[in-house]
Amino acid sequence: MYYPDELVEEIRTKNDIVDVISGYVKIQKKGSSYFGLCPFHNEKSPSFSVSPGKQMYYCFGCGAGGNVFTFLMEYENYSFQEAVKALAQRAGVSLPEAEFNEEARKRESRRARLLEVNKEAAKYFYYQLRGEKGHAGYQYLRKRQLSDETIHRFGLGFANVTSDDLTKYLKNKGYEDKLIQEAGLAAFDEKYGMHDKFWNRVMFPIQDINHRVIGFGGRVMGEGKPKYLNSPETMIFDKSRNLYGLNFARTSRTNNIILCEGYMDVIAMHQAGFSQAVASLGTAFTEGQANLLRRYAQEVILAYDSDNAGVMAALRAIGILKEAGLTGKVLNLEPYKDPDEFMKNLGREAFQERIAQAENSFFFELRMLQRDYDLNDPESKTRFHREIAKKLCGFSEEVERENYIEAVAKKYHIGFENLRKLVLACAAQTGLAKPAARPKSGIQAKKDPRENQKKPQKLLLTWLVEEPALYQKIKKYISPSDFTEDLYRIIAEKLFEDLDQGSLNPAAVISLFADEEQQREAAGVFNARLSELSTRAEQEKAFHDIVVAVKRNSLEYFSSRQGADVSAITRVIEGKKALEELSKTHISLD
Repeated sequence: MYYPDELVEEIRTKNDIVDVISGYVKIQKKGSSYFGLCPFHNEKSPSFSVSPGKQMYYCFGCGAGGNVFTFLMEYENYSFQEAVKALAQRAGVSLPEAEFNEEARKRESRRARLLEVNKEAAKYFYYQLRGEKGHAGYQYLRKRQLSDETIHRFGLGFANVTSDDLTKYLKNKGYEDKLIQEAGLAAFDEKYGMHDKFWNRVMFPIQDINHRVIGFGGRVMGEGKPKYLNSPETMIFDKSRNLYGLNFARTSRTNNIILCEGYMDVIAMHQAGFSQAVASLGTAFTEGQANLLRRYAQEVILAYDSDNAGVMAALRAIGILKEAGLTGKVLNLEPYKDPDEFMKNLGREAFQERIAQAENSFFFELRMLQRDYDLNDPESKTRFHREIAKKLCGFSEEVERENYIEAVAKKYHIGFENLRKLVLACAAQTGLAKPAARPKSGIQAKKDPRENQKKPQKLLLTWLVEEPALYQKIKKYISPSDFTEDLYRIIAEKLFEDLDQGSLNPAAVISLFADEEQQREAAGVFNARLSELSTRAEQEKAFHDIVVAVKRNSLEYFSSRQGADVSAITRVIEGKKALEELSKTHISLD
């Protein structure tokens, strides 16, 4: 839902950034700012600063930065709207209710009722586990070496042996049969009437990223079938777009996610301190789940079972992760079958070592492929090398492909040029990849010209933030339209408006952007460090050069668009005049 700028700003001003961040990070005052260890990357020396004056935070180590909304978006992995809601609630600010048509209102009401009945069912299962009827389930969990704290953290429960306990309980609470069935908690047939879907099972509540119960998984006690039973898909439960344990893993701050196959693997990992572990929900890993993980980490470590089925599942997942733009690695759990078994036998430190040694997913694929070839037989070995070449063609980026050719040649004792020729031949035959163009000389490629245009624009904004009095000296020559980068132009529009009114509010500028990456980049403008030049004359020359560079780039930008945009002609004429005058003008910093 869209919230008016005035309301967003009211919420921001009522949530002091120091108060909010100190609830997550230990920070200490040093001078006019507060410093602490950055929560977004591992560091030993504090480089994370919080400015009460700017109402912004910035890490000089990793570049994370923004206002109070950005912090919640990065730390809690909230969307901008979710961050607004959370901070509005914290400050006691009422938000306008979303306007729905009748159909949408009914749908939203139904979603709320499904969440409500699932929550009630989770409470019922939770208390049953701790009662006399749940003794078998509790003993099973304790036998699996789960602590009471872990059992409580994951809300584990028990479905009684009788097949209608939950149905009776929910109906007594006022929930109608249709809703109970729609939630996947019960079914109806002519022989048994309404009966529970889950009975005689240890229950695993499945929660979305906001800790709301959306479904259940149940592990049968004894030899019943199926061993694991999951809720059917409902309006609130889409197996392909949720992951077990992600509600905890999303705030783990480990820069990676461990992807397991089962509930118990995830729980065992979390109990051992690996809170970044998640699992798919009784189905093969999906594109939707990969896209969900991309919000929280760049690297995914596959901790699948070490049997053949686990290997095949890992190979499928590697392809999905690559398509989603994620880096995949594979954990070696041998001689044990799964993470739970590994942890029980070798413990946390050994598991941490295996994580550090996790295998590059491409080399894992090659190692699995190698099992089908006899490398002692020249013909078989040649076929294997051809298959390697085919897989190397899958890297569309030239630099990446060249790096892998070099690494594979070294690992499998193949001459680099021989393997490269094989890859190029394969690429030419199949059209899988374009041959990598090798440089003809030692001259390095020129930098992207756009970077040369962006840098002066960013520096000029930073300088105006650091020395607002300079605005009056350049406003005659520079306007927001001279900032050809969209993000910098938006910042300039707000910043120039504030400076015209004699005020400066960096945190409010950040709120103009709903995207986390844009907020981070905007924060960099307000926290960039200007070069420390020794004399005032050097500083004045540097500032003058930056202003001229921004104006010249603006002139070139609009000159290239004269034919398509009539207004650009006027801007070019005015720009030439301003640039000529500016080139001859001395700008004093005093």
